[in-house]
Amino acid sequence: MSSLLGERAAQSLRARERGEGTGDEQARPRVPEQSHGGHGAPDPGAPAPRRPQRVVRAAAGFGNRLAARVGAAPLTVVLLVGLWAVGAATRSLDHGPSEALLERVGTGVPTLGEGRWWTPLSSLFWCSGAGSYVATSLLLLLVVPAAEHRLGALRTAGALVAGQLAGTLAGTAVVAVGARLGEQWTASVVDQTAVGPTAGLFGLAGVLGYRLTVLWRRRLHLLVVLVPLVMTLYVGHLQSVQRFAGALAGLAVGALLSRRRPHLRSHRSSHTETRVLIALCLVAAALGPMIASLYDNATGPFNTFSEIYLSHRLTPDEVADFCAASARDCARAHAVERIFDTPARLMATLFPALLLVLAEGLRRGLRLAWRITVVTELLWTFMLLWLFKETGTRAGGVVQYFVEALLLPLVTGGLLLATRKRFPLRLPRAVLGRLTVVLGGALLVAATAYTGLGVLVARQFEPGATFRGLVAGLPAQFLPPAYNDLLPDYPIAVGPLARVLETYCGLAFWVIALVALLVAFRRPVVHVDAEDAARARTLLTEHGGGTLSFLTTWDGNHYWFDEDGRAAVAYRVLNTVALTTGDPFGDPEARGRAVAGFARYCDARGWTPCFYSVTPETRAAAGQLGWRSLQVAEDTVVALPDLAFTGRKWQDIRTALNKAGKQGITAEWWSYHEAPLALKEQIRAISEEWVSEKGLPEMGFTLGGLEELDDPAVRLLIAVDEDRAVHGLTSWMPVYENGEAVGWTLDFMRRRSDGFRGVTEFLIASAALGFKQEGARFLSLSGAPLARSEKEPPTGLQKTLDWLGRALEPVYGFRSLLAFKAKFQPEYRPMYMAYPDPAALPSITRAIGKAYLPHLTPAQGVRLMRKLSA
Repeated sequence: MSSLLGERAAQSLRARERGEGTGDEQARPRVPEQSHGGHGAPDPGAPAPRRPQRVVRAAAGFGNRLAARVGAAPLTVVLLVGLWAVGAATRSLDHGPSEALLERVGTGVPTLGEGRWWTPLSSLFWCSGAGSYVATSLLLLLVVPAAEHRLGALRTAGALVAGQLAGTLAGTAVVAVGARLGEQWTASVVDQTAVGPTAGLFGLAGVLGYRLTVLWRRRLHLLVVLVPLVMTLYVGHLQSVQRFAGALAGLAVGALLSRRRPHLRSHRSSHTETRVLIALCLVAAALGPMIASLYDNATGPFNTFSEIYLSHRLTPDEVADFCAASARDCARAHAVERIFDTPARLMATLFPALLLVLAEGLRRGLRLAWRITVVTELLWTFMLLWLFKETGTRAGGVVQYFVEALLLPLVTGGLLLATRKRFPLRLPRAVLGRLTVVLGGALLVAATAYTGLGVLVARQFEPGATFRGLVAGLPAQFLPPAYNDLLPDYPIAVGPLARVLETYCGLAFWVIALVALLVAFRRPVVHVDAEDAARARTLLTEHGGGTLSFLTTWDGNHYWFDEDGRAAVAYRVLNTVALTTGDPFGDPEARGRAVAGFARYCDARGWTPCFYSVTPETRAAAGQLGWRSLQVAEDTVVALPDLAFTGRKWQDIRTALNKAGKQGITAEWWSYHEAPLALKEQIRAISEEWVSEKGLPEMGFTLGGLEELDDPAVRLLIAVDEDRAVHGLTSWMPVYENGEAVGWTLDFMRRRSDGFRGVTEFLIASAALGFKQEGARFLSLSGAPLARSEKEPPTGLQKTLDWLGRALEPVYGFRSLLAFKAKFQPEYRPMYMAYPDPAALPSITRAIGKAYLPHLTPAQGVRLMRKLSA
């Protein structure tokens, strides 16, 4: 017997080839059937709201803000009122324009072929039904007011009309050409007629994205492409194709009209943002089949085999066909139908739910989520190949559909493989262990309950169940309904207890599994043993270290402790080189001896030790071992007790403070974890803009990024104006001594490109005054790699590093950064690299490069070399 899944795929192919379900009317969304379950009545034991007036005030405030936004966008009001007024006047609000009116105002191959040239424009003023009117209105309110604010009403109207014309004409042309060439999907929709302004709205959104920050431009453009693309691939109606064409037209026009140079070149994104974008792509792949299920006669190329991800209830005709085949087929069809009348109907959405959970893991950069997603895409591919084997001999012309359907798993898998280095984070062993126990235990309990209890009620299965038969049919209990017939034979539940086992065993396992995965993905991720990290932080807080010692708390470091536990060294092993993060820290009397102790520890393991960015004290301790040293950076320290911005040398700083006051810009202290979401999003946007303009990866190791901000001990100083817009930010790491913070080190420093020009000087000066008032002794502006004040005569190797610093200046600007810090009249303190063997310098150099640029791709390496040789 052929499988229900394979048979339904074959029926879908034959129906599309016959052109069933298509006509010359617009595609109308189908309203899902209402379930017979409860509607979530409030718990009578729940306490009543204590202060309902707060809810009223919040609602009133939201209403006032919405009214103010809409009032500032007159074009939005005109479009919204006009859309509903035209729909009401033509009685089109419920079910769209009548067929007679649709032939005159709708756009498509039939209307354009009959000479109705105005339909691409007239289709703007109608929608296909009540649901379409609501969805279009929401999209209009999201896009048009923002476009009016940034583009102006005239340009917004022009972009909307241009996007509508380009989208409808291009989309209709693609369908017409495809149908003429014999492409069966486009042939099935060539007679459709579409109405609605959504093609123009997607085009307008594409243009709008070029006026946003890099972060939101990238996200908006991804959504502008993904949403209509998913609708095209899964729903496949003419209007979906027109929306996608309108989005592409908007992106092209926006690039040409951009105030800057056309944004046609790719922009580098941070590791965090790349994970977000990949997670969004996976969400689109998960929701595509669910979206298509809301539409009648969805004919997209990916929808033919959408039951692989989303199972559907069998229609009465399909049940009748299987019952006509044999009694066994009839029993299986009715068994599948019963599932949709029980809570097990949730199993129909198993794969979309799994992908959504995995998307959260990808967003957090977890290697486990990446591996599970790759396996899922491979299973999808194998399932499609199996279906091809089942249906290929019975349905003509199916090769084309399988090629189209295979594109999504292949593209998704290729994307994951290309970005695999962006997912290096591993769950802590304790979390991974608990997850394994939970998943294994849930699977064992569910399988034992089904087989063990099933044997006790064997007569409630048809045919009578045996232990071997229950074990053979066990995999079907953990798969969606459409997969229940993949096995050639399994017992069918007919009695009450047997049906309970069939309904809840697989469902209970997957509910536990998805919740456990989501909880594990949400846990904090660490690279080292949690006990070692906590021990090292305690040692650092109690005794202190150098100005860069707080960097030892960052992810990626491992820790060595001396025999007495009084000193520690943070390091990472790269190419057999044990590269330290700054000086040893802990008891001052034990720090010097820690250099020799760590050297012995590395020697026992065959590693080459290298102390990087260390002070003269550590350099001297290494020198006693016969090591060589080299200056690699220069720390800049500002004494705070006598700091006063008076005199001619502080003119630039006073000017920045005065201008900030005149423009209403103030400095606010925050912890990143406690900062409002609006501030966090602006910080991410500013950081993404900075990273994207570099064209090369964001550096790490001794240079922090967004991930290093999320530490309770790190303080964040933000410059905001009266509208709560962030103009710049700096982060400050504590320098401990005897359990107290006696100084602060600058780490993260970003400013908005179109913001207040002196914002960085303003923030550093404000931080200095604030720390001085708190009693701090000094402020470190941190070291700039490969930059120094050149007070000491350079050696031959030092000259090479100086040349490299000059070569990298156009890319990363380390020397300019050092020159900028000179405005604060700092004390210059050299920072060194100490190493035991000059012969190991090539491997040490590679290790340092990998530490700073762990995700450098070959293409970026070539680009960097070109910049160096320019």
